[in-house]
Amino acid sequence: MDEETQRELAEGLRQGKREAWVRLYDAYAERLWRDVARLTGARADVVADVVQETFLAAARNARSFDPRRGSLWAWLWGITRKQAAMQRRQQGRFDAINIARRWWHGLNGRKEDWATGATEAPAQVLAARELATLVRATLAELPGEYQMLLAAKYMDGREAEQIAGDLASSLSAVRSKLARARHAFRRKFLRMTRSGSSVEEMR
Repeated sequence: MDEETQRELAEGLRQGKREAWVRLYDAYAERLWRDVARLTGARADVVADVVQETFLAAARNARSFDPRRGSLWAWLWGITRKQAAMQRRQQGRFDAINIARRWWHGLNGRKEDWATGATEAPAQVLAARELATLVRATLAELPGEYQMLLAAKYMDGREAEQIAGDLASSLSAVRSKLARARHAFRRKFLRMTRSGSSVEEMR
């Protein structure tokens, strides 16, 4: 969505125009559903609840959107983070994370080397649902912008040029932020998997 279209849509949202909400939903609902499902690993009904609550919250806070502070997608994703966090607390995901952490510490081989990007992990490790749990939990601990960038790049397979278009940002800025996001993820992942650390201690 180009900058001019975003400005027009943002103005329609601030004025409470129904057609603006229809356009917003059509533009982002499918992508939001997919990214929430991948980041949370939740059931379809839970994902649906998060997406629904996101759009309801966006409707209540439409006048807070300022295009000078970022794109519509960035604004919507910020709201999604809050809704997903509330859903995680309701689901009691801490137990699942602790189980995944114990699995991680039971692995043999160079798991820390994989986490820092120094080597490839065995296929069975990459396919493990425990690793998916740890990755999602780590992403949830990152700033919203980093979550959005990493999801777009590594879950949606979008190129940096496409992400820059989505965010109405320069290519160099996106590449720089992606590098920082990857570094933050690796550092947080190693802390997340540290023996005896709780999720609350990470915050």
